[in-house]
Amino acid sequence: MLDEQPERRRRRQWIHPIVAQRHRKGQFHTIYNDLRQDPFKFQNYCRISKEPFDNVLSSLHPDLNFMETSIRRSISAEQRLLVKLRFLPTGNSFASLHYEFLLGISTISGIVCHRCSVIWQRLREAVMPTPKAEDWLRIAEGFYQSAQFPNCIGALDGKHIRVKKPPHSGSRYFNYKQYFSVVLMALADSNYRFVIVDIEAYRSTSDSRIFSDSRISERLRENQLALPEPIRLPGSAGPPAPFVIVADKGFALSPHLMRSFSRRDLDDRKRIFNYRLSRTRRYVECAFGILSTKWRVFMSSLQMNPENATLVIQACVLLHNFTRIPDASADADNGQNMATPVIFDHSRTGRPGAAGLAVREVYAYYFCSPEGALPWQSLISAWFWCLN
Repeated sequence: MLDEQPERRRRRQWIHPIVAQRHRKGQFHTIYNDLRQDPFKFQNYCRISKEPFDNVLSSLHPDLNFMETSIRRSISAEQRLLVKLRFLPTGNSFASLHYEFLLGISTISGIVCHRCSVIWQRLREAVMPTPKAEDWLRIAEGFYQSAQFPNCIGALDGKHIRVKKPPHSGSRYFNYKQYFSVVLMALADSNYRFVIVDIEAYRSTSDSRIFSDSRISERLRENQLALPEPIRLPGSAGPPAPFVIVADKGFALSPHLMRSFSRRDLDDRKRIFNYRLSRTRRYVECAFGILSTKWRVFMSSLQMNPENATLVIQACVLLHNFTRIPDASADADNGQNMATPVIFDHSRTGRPGAAGLAVREVYAYYFCSPEGALPWQSLISAWFWCLN
């Protein structure tokens, strides 16, 4: 005899009386039109101005429109996008948004997760396309103009974003800060925009191993990014120097990834190099700071599983870039440059190779030479060394 199936609980009502008042008292229907009349209030409410909002809406409109039926009216595309943009900058819970917009909690959860997925699919190629050789050169020029670090194609770092621990996962998945997190590994340019990102949930491990296991490192090792050929440093008559990424001491040194010298046995040359690298590396830290301040959903733990948290992070990264590139929606380019890239020989053991040490010495001597020195660097580097 088959076991009897438990009786399914019947809904007491089709729609709650409070939710039924959405079209009269919901936040979207009461203030949205008024917000559009005041650009400052609109940007303060949505964290993006009206023009970028309309551009995003037009790009996502086919995926945000749903058919209305004789049973219930569908939620408009504008309201779906507004719910999403209120969740990201405030970090309010779904229950809080439920009382603001008078939508069901499960409906809001579906809107947030679905909108994040749509934003990533629709805007990724326009806002954060795969860099080509000319893009790397433009990034390097930006770093040289703003930080006086030549041949730099990005500042690299990782950010741990706290996420609710999945059930039955155990403490072995905690990071070194003793909580469960999703790691946003990002390469930023001198305009605080993210060039490449990798988002994964990792166990307790170092930044070097996380980067080594990331798709960014994998694509570089497999020659899938068209890095420019080495060129001479500005004003130098020496051999061509490879383009490099700057990172902190938690990453492994390689010919295309520079980290600071150890604090042990520092001389003036090494201190100056550490100072020049530090003032360049701060761009990725500032980019993370801008991201967290603008999208305050990162200020607290994301109460969702790692898969949905990854969608939220991806959407925030794209919206961060979108707000810093007003015409990004018109710059979509799906082409890829298949030029032969320089091999990114990243060490998985974390031990610096001879090639990486040689490249770092080239930059260290250049920063102390008449061609690459800054007037204030000796004084500032000594002060910087005393503070650290």
